[in-house]
Amino acid sequence: MSRTVILAINAKYAHSSLAVWVLAESVRRYAEFPHDVRIAETNINQKVNEIADETASHMPDVVGISVYIWNAGMLPGLIKVLRERLPIAVFVLGGPEASHNAEYWLNHGADYVLEGEGERSFPALLDELSRSKSGFAFHETQDWPPDEYIDPYAEAYFAALNNRIAYIETSRGCPFTCAFCLSGSSGVRFFPLSAAKEQIRKLAASGARTIKFVDRTFNCNPGRAYELFEYVISLDTTRCFHFEVAADLFDARTLELLQTAPPGRIQLEAGLQSFYEPALKASSRRTDLSKAEENIRMLLRNGNIHVHVDLIAGLPHERLNDFKDGFDRAYALGAHTLQLGFLKLLHGSALREKATSIVFTKEPPYEIISSPWLSVSDLKILKQAENALQRTYNKGRFLSALGYVLSAAKPRPFELYSALGEAVPHNGQPLGSYAGQIYEYLSKIPGVDPAALLDHMIRDWLRMVKGNDMPAFMKAEKTLEKRRKQITEHAERILCRRIRRYEAVVLPSGMGVFVDSENRDPVTGLYSLHFLE
Repeated sequence: MSRTVILAINAKYAHSSLAVWVLAESVRRYAEFPHDVRIAETNINQKVNEIADETASHMPDVVGISVYIWNAGMLPGLIKVLRERLPIAVFVLGGPEASHNAEYWLNHGADYVLEGEGERSFPALLDELSRSKSGFAFHETQDWPPDEYIDPYAEAYFAALNNRIAYIETSRGCPFTCAFCLSGSSGVRFFPLSAAKEQIRKLAASGARTIKFVDRTFNCNPGRAYELFEYVISLDTTRCFHFEVAADLFDARTLELLQTAPPGRIQLEAGLQSFYEPALKASSRRTDLSKAEENIRMLLRNGNIHVHVDLIAGLPHERLNDFKDGFDRAYALGAHTLQLGFLKLLHGSALREKATSIVFTKEPPYEIISSPWLSVSDLKILKQAENALQRTYNKGRFLSALGYVLSAAKPRPFELYSALGEAVPHNGQPLGSYAGQIYEYLSKIPGVDPAALLDHMIRDWLRMVKGNDMPAFMKAEKTLEKRRKQITEHAERILCRRIRRYEAVVLPSGMGVFVDSENRDPVTGLYSLHFLE
């Protein structure tokens, strides 16, 4: 009996891997011969030697590794170390980054590369290894029955989950063929609804803090999406379920259903990618932008669903000013997260094959450096905006203060974030120090009242931080201590418990405020404030 370790190298400790557990179950189901399959889940923040120690400790005959853009850069070095420790082991690579770049990996440590889906090919290769010794790219051509699926959620999976993010797949593929993506080349295969519901039920009862659907366009089949949304909403659970959706595909019936979801039960990630039609056309992206905007506003209206919107900078034909317009249009939607990503020229994508004029990094993640439409300096401006956006708005930080500046000084949203990112780049400094730098910069913008800005920043601090005293520049003068004590006493009567000293504050405006640090909004993650005249 051969011993196989399937190695996952996740992007973060908080993530788990779905692929390795699916492959393990596939071996149990489809292999002709018995194989001792073990799972090793690690992450890119670990040292190479630490990952090698974990893998080698199982003394495997075969090492299978899932390869993605986030871990590909470290793999040649890791495989070299593993070969020194496991000189007779066979190394098998799969996943999107290996599937579309097989020759490279066969020249950089792999004995075999699996192309495409691995549920049938991986068990077949393990069986074949006893009969074949030469390396090659192994591609399983057998068609899958339309109702076939793998349930990876065995007892061992839940024992290893350990309160991390769990993933689930109820369909595979995408009906669209966006040139920057790999998911839409073979249509969509839907797994049985009964099986999907059973897997959702298991995960809802697990220790997972968030359950993410990896379906590329979850609502591409509206009737099916409605039934699964309805099931998720009906569950007796505190788990949060995250879906990737096309905002323009929601029908009125589904929008109405989503309004009934318990607050925080559902998160929706809507990839708009761009508001510039020539860029969408050049990327083979089909979106009814007006319908998408209308539906996103509807989803946000009830305040019960966390909505995440994505934009991609660097698409063909979209210049800096075009992107600024699209950013401001997306920002105006009021989504809880506005992700500013950058074009990546993935192996196997149509855009990589045809966009010869785009300069990008030769190492993963193959991110754009420049193009005929965006210069290096343009991308620097976009990176500055992304830095400020990610460290403030997308983390729920200083939302009231930023809203006040936009209202009082009336800058364009993109200009505010790009200027903030240039003046106050976040480089890992403590939050209190970052807050002070933000206040110092924003308070000097023409039209901004420093006292009013400070008022908003104190409110924001109380709402977003639990257990941390506020930075010195936010603290009230000693002469207001008596008033603060009165607010504290009032707060304790209302909350029926003692509160910490820094949870009650006198604002520069003279208004009293206290935070209920035990009452957190399940959608925004922010704590409740109470105001006293």
